[in-house]
Amino acid sequence: MPPRPRFLPDNMTLMLLTVVLTASFFPAGVRIAPDLDLLTVLMIGLLFFLHGAKLSREAVIAGATHWRLHLAVLCSTFVLFPLLGLILKPALLTVLTPELYIGILFLCVLPSTVQSSIAFTAVARGNVPAAICSASASNLLGIFVTPVLVGLIVISSHGSHSSLESILKIVYQLLLPFVAGQLARRWIGAWVDSHKGLLKVVDQGSILLVVYAAFSEAVRQGLWRQVPLATVFNLILVCCLLLGLMVVSISWSSRRFGFSKEDEITMVFCGSKKSLATGVPMAKVLLTSSTVSMVLLPLMLFHQIQLLTCAVLASRYAKRQNSIKNTQ
Repeated sequence: MPPRPRFLPDNMTLMLLTVVLTASFFPAGVRIAPDLDLLTVLMIGLLFFLHGAKLSREAVIAGATHWRLHLAVLCSTFVLFPLLGLILKPALLTVLTPELYIGILFLCVLPSTVQSSIAFTAVARGNVPAAICSASASNLLGIFVTPVLVGLIVISSHGSHSSLESILKIVYQLLLPFVAGQLARRWIGAWVDSHKGLLKVVDQGSILLVVYAAFSEAVRQGLWRQVPLATVFNLILVCCLLLGLMVVSISWSSRRFGFSKEDEITMVFCGSKKSLATGVPMAKVLLTSSTVSMVLLPLMLFHQIQLLTCAVLASRYAKRQNSIKNTQ
């Protein structure tokens, strides 16, 4: 089998592009939209149930001793990132529509990724055990913290769902399935751990389903007439700016507070990234159907940009670590 070309995006990116193109040319009809919405609710519930069953409380407790690093990562994810989105509001609204700016704010309050954060930390020769704990803690806390931040920052800026409606949706679509998965872990945890492919299918399937449903509705409402190519280009530049500012800020603060190079690497990769897997289902739950596609567009672009950028950073960190070892 020939090697995969370097310029070719990963499979998930290709599937996302395929789904967006399919929704653009063949959007779901109005008649099947309610059934599609019900299916997405069930898929999201299953997704969070399996995530609850997968999460090992012992692993989190074992890695939680490096509290200064974990606190720094959580502050970067849930404090510095949202503050940056709010501070840049006057500048961003000059190049983006108000709807896309809401998407930027939503992006800023999401938790970090898990798998890619750990993978890039390992490649860069960083503190992998700390990365496992920080990324897992970010995703776990994100289930509680992100909806609160969405209510305080995003919904208050946009006037979307009422707070009571959002809280109820969080409880029965996200929190209850997650808690049920945690309680069921003692019986199904081993089975879930040995069938990680199932979680990946549900994970990716729920994302693709939500994206198709959201973009189908948006296309019916004239999405691509509302978002010209120049605006998409501006959005890409904004995503690059956000990621660049976060990487520089985290790197500087890690050195300022005396963290080791290995810990700095962990902070950069866990604190500057945002989770597409968590963001897509949460957008569907927390925001109105008419706004989901606009909210997801910045997240989808940022996701690809962070993967490409972090791949380059991980390679540079690894080379630096190798050169340091060779000189010792």
